[in-house]
Order: sequence, then C-alpha cells, then structure tokens
Amino acid sequence: GALRPVLLPPALPPEQPDPDRKRADLAPDQATVAEALASGIGQGYRATLLDGVTGSGKTEVYFEAIAAALKQGHQVMVLLPEIALTPHWLERFEARFGCRPTEWHSELTQAQRRDNWRAIAEGKASIVVGARSALFLPFPALGLIVVDEEHESAFKQEEGVTYHARDMAVVRAYLAKIPIVLVSATPSLETMANVESGRYQRVSLPDRFAGAALPMIQAIDMRASKPPPGRWLSPPLVEALRGTLEAGEQALLFLNRRGYAPLTLCGACGHRLACPNCTAWLVEHRLAGRLQCHQCGHTEKLPDHCPACDSEEGFKAVGPGVERIAEEVLHLFPEARFALIASDTLGGPAAVAEMLRSVRDREVDILIGTQMVAKGHHFPMLTLVGVVDADLGLVGGDLRAAERTYQLLHQVAGRAGRAEHPGRVLLQTYEPGHKVIQALVEGDRDRFLEAEADDRRRAGMPPYGRLAALIVSGADRNQVEATALRLGRAAPRQESIRVLGPAPAPFSVLRGRHRFRLLLQAPRGVNVQAVLRYWLAQVQIPHAVRVSVDIDPYNFL
Repeated sequence: GALRPVLLPPALPPEQPDPDRKRADLAPDQATVAEALASGIGQGYRATLLDGVTGSGKTEVYFEAIAAALKQGHQVMVLLPEIALTPHWLERFEARFGCRPTEWHSELTQAQRRDNWRAIAEGKASIVVGARSALFLPFPALGLIVVDEEHESAFKQEEGVTYHARDMAVVRAYLAKIPIVLVSATPSLETMANVESGRYQRVSLPDRFAGAALPMIQAIDMRASKPPPGRWLSPPLVEALRGTLEAGEQALLFLNRRGYAPLTLCGACGHRLACPNCTAWLVEHRLAGRLQCHQCGHTEKLPDHCPACDSEEGFKAVGPGVERIAEEVLHLFPEARFALIASDTLGGPAAVAEMLRSVRDREVDILIGTQMVAKGHHFPMLTLVGVVDADLGLVGGDLRAAERTYQLLHQVAGRAGRAEHPGRVLLQTYEPGHKVIQALVEGDRDRFLEAEADDRRRAGMPPYGRLAALIVSGADRNQVEATALRLGRAAPRQESIRVLGPAPAPFSVLRGRHRFRLLLQAPRGVNVQAVLRYWLAQVQIPHAVRVSVDIDPYNFL
C-alpha cells in the first residue's frame, strides 16, 4: 500500500540551432546595423535601441546578433509582448536557424513547462522565446537579451507583483554584464529619453526592405463623409474596399474593440446591462451568443426581458465591435471572403498560425481584426488598411493615450504595401486636426515624439517625472474607503511632492472588490520608493484590505 515514486523519463534535449544555416541576404544598411549589434556580444553590458520602420527587416537583423551569440556558446532570450506574435516569429526563426527555439508562455502544458525549464537550467536550450515571465528563467550562460516591440504595454505586469518586463530585462542584462537589444518601429518615450541621455545606443533602419515604399496615409473626416444610418464604414472607405477587391488584392479593417457592440441597453427604458462583479458594461458577443465582461471574464446569456422594467421589447446594440463590422462587410460585399481575428475568436497560437496562413495563401479577401493584427505580420497582397475608429484610444485620462494610439495606428498602417504592391491607409476620424492623426498623415514620427516629450516635461510626467499609484481594494467598501482616507491623511507633505486622491477608481468595483486610488507625483530626483515605504509604515492596513503599489503606472482604471 506504500506510494511509489513515479520516475519521469528524461526530457529530450531541444534541437540545436545552426547559426550559419541560412544567413539573410541583408541590404548594406541592414548589414551595417547587424554587424554593430553582433560586435557587442561578449563585450559586457550595452543597451541598444534597434529603431526601424515597419517592414525594414528588424527581425532578420537581430537574428544575426543571435547567431553571433550562439557561435560564442551563449544562450539567448527573446521577449515578445504577446503569444499572438509567436507563430509568425517561430516560422521565421525556423527558416533561419533550422529548428524551433524553446518556448515559454502561458499556453504550454505543465509537462512542457517542466521540460523546457529543465533544458534552460541545464544549458541545453540555446534560445528561448517567451512572454514577460521568461525573464525569470534560470539561464546559466545567458549572453544576449532581445526585447521585440519594446514599446508594448503588454510588457507591464499589473497583477500580483507589478513590474515592467522591458525595464527588468535591462536590469538583468546590466547585472549579467551582457548586451540587450530593444526593438521597435515606434519606440517608447522612456526608451527615447534613455537614448537622448546616452544610457542607450541607437541604430536605425529608416527604409523598408527591398525598396518597398511606405504606405500613403489619409484621414477621412467623418463629419463630412458620414456613413448611412446604422453603418460604420464611410463612403470613401467603402469605395476603396471595392477597388481593392476588384484588383484582386486584400484589405484589413481595424477596430480595437472585441465583440459585436460595446454597450447593450433596453429599448424601452434604456437600462444598460452591467457586470455583477465590476463597474463595467457587458459586451455583446453575438457569434458566441453571450454577453461578456472584458474586465473579469464573467459571461451570461442575453436576457429575454429587461431586468429593470421587465419589458420584452428587446435590447439595442450601441456602437460597433469587430463582429458588427463583419456584418456590415457581409452586407456590402456578399461575395468577399472575410475573416475575424481577435483574442476571443482564436484559441491559442495554433489557431492564430492557421488564420495567418489562410491570409498569406489568399484564402481571405478582407481581414477584420483588433490589435492582434497590428504588428509582426507580413501579408504581401494586403494593400489597403482601413481604421474604422482612429479616435478610439484618444479619450480618457491616460497620460500615454496619444503615444499609445500613435504607436498602435502606426503599426496597423505598417501592414499595408509591404511587398511590390503599394499600400494605402485610410483613417476614419472626427478629429482630423489632432496631433496623432496629423503625425500619421504627414509621416513625421519624430516631430510627434518631440511634441509629446515636451508636453510630458512641462507636466512633470514620466519619463521626465515620477509617478506611483496606490490601489486600495477589498470586499467591504466602507473598510476600503476608510483605509484610503487614512492613507490620504498620512500622505507626504513635501513641497516637491503632490498626492492626488483618494478617489474611487474608474472601475470602482473589479472582480467583486471595491477600489480606491491615490497617485503620487514627484520630480525625477526624488527617491519615490523610500517615500512610499515611510508613507505606508504610518498607516495600519486591515487584513481584509489590500494596498497595491504600482511605480510608473500604465493603467489608470
């Protein structure tokens, strides 16, 4: 009856990549940049920004740095912001090095995670590609770190222990005395500030590979080109779609909003269907036949009658999601083959890879998607990108709203005209004079970044000032509010420090927990961590209340 230990078979060692298998045929400027990156391998710590326009071959360039690290017997870690980017990246890696790298992300099984962890710890895994948690793997011979799409907010961990994987990767490279390469077509202001101060080096790829031209970007003023009632695509965009289909080319319609509609309300009394666990509206997902909260994941069926007035008149969908755009496309172009790509319509990397293959093999005429299609994908016949709502990310109190919107739309625009066929991008907007829209139309990224940096400097906001958020949460609202008020009364009273709040968070209830926020703002020279430690030590926090500290917050909800 005694339990016997289960002996697990040893994991098969991963295939070893061949750094000389299929070297890329790089253009002269790419070769120069690749040589600059490769020369730093084995030479100690160095942080380098690889700044290149979309389609300039950044991945092939840093592959050469990876090859140089492999030749010297080093391990390499590549961080990607999202699993959705992994399939296309893996295909390119396998074509270059002859095998797949070791993967590390949430879609792996426990057995896969165990085997991969062991291979990494024993030095048998030469290259690891993964999400932000790969940062903490036990590499015995790490010689290079690459952070692709370094500007992406997905690198910020906001639950549990908060940290920014890009910044922690720089710290790890510094401690290990190894080089790190940060890669982006739209670098973050934080990274650009480090370049300006001399902390990071910068190498540039200003042109697309093989002479491909950057797409022409135009703004459609929706005040002058209104869609018909109940429609969301303007006449100029519909005509552009028609011309693209007639030419046998592909189009992408981008809307960073999942589901059918962002808001569902009663047609009789106007009651909005809300999540029972959060102060968030339920989003209709008509294809799946459900309502869903995008904050906590709660789902339910659309009720037969209104819970407020008991009316059976029916519910109205307010605003568009990608499913509603797909419905409009089907009405306008019934013969066109379209596909939806969003995080809730595709189940994992394999489904993403199959969808991307169907687009590349021209089994799809119109691709309709969210930010999952915005970056890292190469579709040679995709010549038109239509942004359904270019103003979507510009609202709200997020200090990075303009920067994020510019980065996202710039990446989306970069999907068009990546081969010999020229590309065209149409931005539907009600604010054609906004600095983000103007910068995109004029193709002047650097002027936008300078203007955004000036605004941040004047306001004392990151990266030119310090911010820290205290999020107080718990099941009992009165207890949470009382704790937040005590923290507010104990706030630092230094002349250079401002404390805002406490105030209910925009999502004042999240996953059943009530939330209050306080925000500390200080100049760069202030030791914010020491101030926070002293501050928190002055207040006794009840066991049922949680206080989370977020240095340089990315999420203000």
